[in-house]
Order: sequence, then structure tokens, then C-alpha cells
Amino acid sequence: MAKSDRNSVLSNFIWRFAERCGAQLVTFIVSIVLARILAPEDYGQIALITVFTTIMQVFADSGLGLALIQKKDADDLDFSSVFYFNFAVCLVLYAVMFVAAPFIANFYKDTTLTPIIRVISLTIVISGVKGIQQSYVSRNMLFKRFFFSTLGGTIFSAFLGIGLAYAGFGVWAIVAQQLSNTAIDTLILWLTVKWRPKRMFSWQRLKGLLSFGWKMLVSSLLDTIYNNIRSLIIGKMYSSSDLAYYNQGKQFPNTIVNNINSSIDSVLLPSMASAQDDRARVKSMTRRSIKTSTYIMAPLMMGLAFCAKTIVQVVLTDKWLPCVPFLRIFCITYMFYPIHTANLNAIKAMGRSDYFLKLEIAKKIVGLGLLFSTMWFGVLAMAYSLLVNSVLSQIINSWPNRKLLNYGYLEQLKDILPGISLAVFMGFCVSLTGLLHLSNGITLLIQIPFGAAVYIGMSAVLHLESYEYLLDMVRQLLKKIVKK
Repeated sequence: MAKSDRNSVLSNFIWRFAERCGAQLVTFIVSIVLARILAPEDYGQIALITVFTTIMQVFADSGLGLALIQKKDADDLDFSSVFYFNFAVCLVLYAVMFVAAPFIANFYKDTTLTPIIRVISLTIVISGVKGIQQSYVSRNMLFKRFFFSTLGGTIFSAFLGIGLAYAGFGVWAIVAQQLSNTAIDTLILWLTVKWRPKRMFSWQRLKGLLSFGWKMLVSSLLDTIYNNIRSLIIGKMYSSSDLAYYNQGKQFPNTIVNNINSSIDSVLLPSMASAQDDRARVKSMTRRSIKTSTYIMAPLMMGLAFCAKTIVQVVLTDKWLPCVPFLRIFCITYMFYPIHTANLNAIKAMGRSDYFLKLEIAKKIVGLGLLFSTMWFGVLAMAYSLLVNSVLSQIINSWPNRKLLNYGYLEQLKDILPGISLAVFMGFCVSLTGLLHLSNGITLLIQIPFGAAVYIGMSAVLHLESYEYLLDMVRQLLKKIVKK
């Protein structure tokens, strides 16, 4: 990778990572406070609704946002056409949710869900404005804008949600937090990004973008429905409390993964798209992404898995202990996400949305088979089926890049094996501190720095390539800061 490209990617990654870390840190703190105040049933109600609103959000983008990023010569006519089309689609989607609200409530046998659905679905309309601004920012690598908009929305909604929770508004505190977060985020992004839709529209341009976008839409829709169908089944076959424990177990590792994975994802795709004609360069980016992000993510996931019970007791209190098994399963599942992200970004960047769609269909057939065969045996069995499917999906996602980039799954496993092996060793060492029989709070305070010391120290002793690469990047960044 050229030095200028590497510096650009690094700079934008730092801004995106800082934005994700800041937002997720605030959101994490708020979720802890709300979890202590509210009952698991309140979280369960929101989780039931999120199944439907998340699916609608996929239609809100229509795959056109990715098409704008991938297109080499996208101009104002392209962006304006997509903006008006998406906004109209979002209005229709909200109308559908408004009308469907009573039927969804009856499906779950909970009539109190109707007004909640109608209010929280307003986020879909707001997305009609926000989506194209986000595509413009990503395409032009202006990730500093995300930093200010996301943090502004997150901090405002944090105060609002906690205030309402303390005032006794229950589930409406979560509704207000989510809706205000999206609204303020969109407002700040609109004010800080110079692009505005022009009075122009072209069906011809829209059709061209849809030729790429519709495959991404279907792929995203399949992925979203699959990822949320477990929540739908748990909410219908079991209880809202079971769903709350399942989702809370997912939240901890998901918070960490989103910080790293979404940062890499949003920066890597436009970088790869700009180099789509140079396969060797795309392979180099893909390989570096897999190795480096796994090296960062693996110790975080393993540390969280080995310390799961202590963390839940300290942070969420004993009432949330049933979420511990789910937390550990999701930690292992998410640890391998860099393979998914990097492989799929390479395929998208090279314009092969046809491959992307075929992969999604294959993965979902396998995943649904595992899900439907385990749903009768309890929520935990369903979670384990997700873990098995994650391993199989890695193989499926990497398959096209054997030909496209000459970078197959076995080679990818060799690249990530050092980081994962060291992370497991670190997790085992950290778990031994429990033998000291100290209080949970003191144990946790010892485990975090001890785990970091073991992982970084062993990386230096073994001269792990990813460690030395990151160390070199930090040195270059510090030199750049000093010069300025």
C-alpha cells in the first residue's frame, strides 16, 4: 500500500474509531444505568419492536448508499436522485409501520406495543435524510464529520434517556433515547456537511445505481432478517425476559466489535473501491485488515468471555446473570468478524454484487437450517447454532476471493492464528486471578491490566507481525503530531 494511501486510511480510521469509541462508550454507560433502573421486560419490549424497525431500515437505504460509494464518477445528479427516492421510500415505510403497529402488537399479545411502534418508527423517516449524507461523507473520506454528529446525538440522548428513566417513564425512556439520538445525529450531520440535494432527478441514473444496489439490498435484507429472526422466535416462543437476556449478552461484545469493525468497514470500502482495478493492492488491503483487526479484537473478546460472570455482577448486578452464557457465545462469534468484513468489502469494492448476493443466499440457507433445528431446544441452543453458522459463514465469505484475489480461507486462518492463540492464552491467565477469591470489583481491576500486560508483553517477545505493524503506525502518527 502506498504511503499516502496508508496515511489517508490511518487518519480516517482514527477519526472513525474515535467517533465509534466515544459514541459506544456513552451508549454503554447509559445502557448500564438504564439496565440498573429498568426491568428486563422493558428491554424485551424494545427488542421485539427492533426486529421490525431494523428490517425497515434496510429498505430505507435500498442499497443505493453503497452504490454511490462504489461508483467511480458519482456526481450531484446521482446523489440528488438517490436522496429524493430514498426519502419517498422512507415515508411509505413509516406509513406501513404505522398501520401495521396493532397487528404486530397482537402477534406478541401485547397491546401496549402499538404506540411504542408508531413513535420509534419515526427513526425510519429521519434515516431518509441521514443516509445520503453518510454516503457523501464516506465517499469523500470526511470521517471527522461523523465524530461530531454521532457524539452530539449520543450525549444528548443519554441525558434524555436517563432523566426519563429516573422519572419513572419505563420503556418510553429507551424510546426517547433512540429517537433523539438519530434526530440530533442527523441534524448535526446536515449542518456540518456542505452537500445539499439539488433540484434535479434522473431515473436513468437511478436505474444504473439500482443495478448494483438491488443486489446489495436483497443481500442486506437477507442478512438483517436472518440476524433478527432469532429475536422474533424467542419473543414468540419464549418470554420477553429470555429475549432481554439474549440481547444483553450480545450487547457487551457487540459494543466492542462495532467500535473496531464499523470503523474499519467504513474506511476500508471506499479505499478498496478506489483501487478496484489493482487486485494485488486490494489483496494487500484485505490481508492487512484481517490480520490487524483480528489482533486487536481477539484479546478483547477472549478477555470478556473469560471474565463474563464477574463483569455482569459488577456492571449489571445479579439480576442479569442469566445473560452470561450468551455473552460468552457471542464473544467467540464476534472474534472472527474481521474475516467476514474484509472479504465482503473486497467483493463489494470490486463491484461483484452478484457474488455478494449468492453468498448471502448460501449462508442464510445454512443458518436457517441450523436455527430451525435448534429452536425447539431452548434459547441457549439457538445461540450455539449461531456460533456454528458463523464458522461456516467464514468459509463461504472467503470462497470467491480464492479466485478474485488469490487469498483463500486457509491462508486467512494462518494470518489470524497467532493473534487468536495468544488471546486464548491471555484469557486463561486472566481467569486464574479468580483463584485469589477477592471481591468482584477488585478482581476485575486486576484482570484488565494483567490481561493487557500478558498480551502486549508476549506479542513483543514473540515479535508478532501485527503488533510490530501497529507499533510502527503509532510511532509514525506520533512523529506527525510532533512535527505539527
